[in-house]
Amino acid sequence: MYVYGRNVLKEIINAKYPIKNIFFTDSKNVDNTLNELVELAQKNNYPYSFAPDKVLQKMVNLSKHQGVVIDIGKEFKYANEEILDNLGDNSTIVILDQIQDPHNFGAIIRSALAANADLIVIPKDNSVEVNSTVIKVSVGLAFRIPILKVTNLSRFIENIKERGFWVYGADMSHNIYYEMDLTGNIALVMGNEGSGIRNNVKNKCDALISIPMANNVESLNVSVSAGILLFEIYRQKSR
Repeated sequence: MYVYGRNVLKEIINAKYPIKNIFFTDSKNVDNTLNELVELAQKNNYPYSFAPDKVLQKMVNLSKHQGVVIDIGKEFKYANEEILDNLGDNSTIVILDQIQDPHNFGAIIRSALAANADLIVIPKDNSVEVNSTVIKVSVGLAFRIPILKVTNLSRFIENIKERGFWVYGADMSHNIYYEMDLTGNIALVMGNEGSGIRNNVKNKCDALISIPMANNVESLNVSVSAGILLFEIYRQKSR
């Protein structure tokens, strides 16, 4: 998988994420920032080479690659369930139930990290995976927060509930999100863009929470809703 961009490369290096190769433009007309990235890659023992802009453009099918293309291998490196053993007593897990749009996924990753979430969970089937678009929209932050892919979300929810997590699903309900106690170990479930949370997953939630809206607006974009709810969780935990 090829990803691109200077911020993306910085996040890869800062996360010590393993990659196959970094391709820098061989153009002589580059700024100091790109030269500094070459030095940073060299300092951290990352493999790199230089290639013409036309080659970089062909790799990612666009010209705005910022002079940096990274081959991260066949697919994104997901976390494994052992990461649950390392979570503390005030953790936040974001569970995405069959999100389809990579732009929504990337935006949720940014919000999750900014709101101090500890883990993002997606199902293996019928869900957008971490791809080049998700990584670009997340500005490379997908490399900074663990992302876990599980076979069965309902079973995963049962597992974390046994570990002391309270699970809240974002859905139409009488429970206004800012009136709920969202402190301690919390998992937030966000549903599919069109159909919301599946019933079998919804039934595993401890409670459903909603965002009150004016002017007969029925729903928000899932990434917007996730941002609102995650920052309320962060606010309550920071008090």
